[in-house]
Amino acid sequence: MEKSAASSTPLLNDELDIVIPTIRSLDFLEAWRPFFQPYHLIIIQDGDPSKVIKVPEGFDYELYNHNDINRVLGPKASCISFKDSACRNFGFLISKKKYIFTIDDDCFVAKDPSGKDINVLEQHIKNLLTPSTPFFFNTLYDPYWEGTDFVRGYPFSLREGVPTAVSHGLWLNIPDYDAPTQLVKPLERNTRYVDAVMTIPKGTLFPMCGMNLAFNRELVGPAMYFALMGDGQPIGRYDDMWAGWCIKVVSDHLGFGVKTGLPYLWHSKASNPFVNLKKEYKGLFWQEELIPFFQSITLPKECTTAQKCYIELSKQVKAKLGKIDEYFLRLADAMATWIEAWDELNPSGGKPAVLPNGPAKHRF
Repeated sequence: MEKSAASSTPLLNDELDIVIPTIRSLDFLEAWRPFFQPYHLIIIQDGDPSKVIKVPEGFDYELYNHNDINRVLGPKASCISFKDSACRNFGFLISKKKYIFTIDDDCFVAKDPSGKDINVLEQHIKNLLTPSTPFFFNTLYDPYWEGTDFVRGYPFSLREGVPTAVSHGLWLNIPDYDAPTQLVKPLERNTRYVDAVMTIPKGTLFPMCGMNLAFNRELVGPAMYFALMGDGQPIGRYDDMWAGWCIKVVSDHLGFGVKTGLPYLWHSKASNPFVNLKKEYKGLFWQEELIPFFQSITLPKECTTAQKCYIELSKQVKAKLGKIDEYFLRLADAMATWIEAWDELNPSGGKPAVLPNGPAKHRF
């Protein structure tokens, strides 16, 4: 098949929303202005709803806090995390766009080895608009990339690829480590820029980080649920891990691809490893049972949509993980509630219905 031209990536500014969870004023957007200003931002304010979040002038945005989430979702707001970056789920839920890019507010523009600012959105869009190859690994990484192709021995029947559901970007400077690794490597920094994108093979899980992530909302939006974390929950910092395990199982089942690699951004702030350890403690034990659970999951052929897949996942979580801790019973219920909320606000499976009373705040 003909390759996409790397030099003519569409902007997709009418088809992509940027979702940002935050507890602070968004001065970091100034650094992103050349890249983000053409897009619509959905900002989810965590913490105290009475706190004023300042957004630099010139951005098109909506700003929601927990009062707004409760107003829109009512009892179903129980599936949205509080005091955790998983509150970004609400942005995924109410977006009206085909694609989502989500970023944390401690991330900045990185530079490539030539010193040029990296346009993360351009690269994520390239990744999402070109096919994935999950069924057979290409040793030159992404064969649709400019200057490469399928290598000798690659089956011609698989070269058309499949739609890409997720583009997982990486980071320079502060590594995305768990607390034990942070404690033994406190000064380590990632300075290695690898100019590559690859498709994660079918049947292989990966640790998904939510700070630099894009996905096709129409393909897998209902399954991109960052797990219930934060206030009132016994675990933190596994919200994106959970979403990554689920989204990979669902994408594998539905025949979609997940890419990882470029683009890089600059992760500026190292979080406190002792605070992180307290949040992660149970997860460090639980993951040794969770990962085999996800590796062994099979979804019935009747699961033909992301919603149906996710409902089935919630049932298996309740049946098989509920014995580990009652938290997983709550999480399974939250997963089912999430799909109910999704179907309520997205009755056709695509663009959502008009929100009650409109968005909380909207400025230009």
